[in-house]
Amino acid sequence: MTNAFPDKLLEGYNTFMKRRFAKAKAAYRELAEQGQKPQTMVIACCDSRAAPEMIFDTSPGEMFVTRNVANLMPPYTPDGATRATSAALEYAVQVLKVKDILVLGHGRCGGIQAALDPNMEPLSPGDFIGKWMEMLGPAAETVSKATWMTQAERQTALERLSIKTSIENLRTFPCVSILEGKGRLSLHGAWFDILSGELWVLDPKTGNFTRPSVD
Repeated sequence: MTNAFPDKLLEGYNTFMKRRFAKAKAAYRELAEQGQKPQTMVIACCDSRAAPEMIFDTSPGEMFVTRNVANLMPPYTPDGATRATSAALEYAVQVLKVKDILVLGHGRCGGIQAALDPNMEPLSPGDFIGKWMEMLGPAAETVSKATWMTQAERQTALERLSIKTSIENLRTFPCVSILEGKGRLSLHGAWFDILSGELWVLDPKTGNFTRPSVD
């Protein structure tokens, strides 16, 4: 085994420089000189199949994205603990002044599958995934008891509940709840189906997920 930089990444970088960067050189220069001014923050899963920038076809500088296992937003806990997602949220709201925050979940999520598996063994002594997914403990327990649903249906149900849970946790942050109350910040939820490419958007009034009309 060597420590050589992966050829696949170098090939991709070469293509990026020849195509995308070459076409958007002026835009990159402006971003470098004037800084980023995204209007939207996206909290997404780190699953390699569900990249927000590709799903929404955005350009550099348009979205501020943070990704973690199962697109979870921890509740407000100002106890000095390391909270990468909380730090990203703080920066997006307090410094970048984003107008919208989207929690983006997706189908076939491995973290959600682990939360629903009672026989799941820790992958390491630290059990980082297990402890992280404890945020969904009550919801996972409720969904697991829905024996009239198939395993696939329970998976989708918890994937969507994770989105709602993260939105609820977002509102525990004073910087979010205050700005939302003033109408200066909006929270959104959406679920992406990797197999079909369908996007289901959370209706804040009904709590249902519906497919928006597209051309």
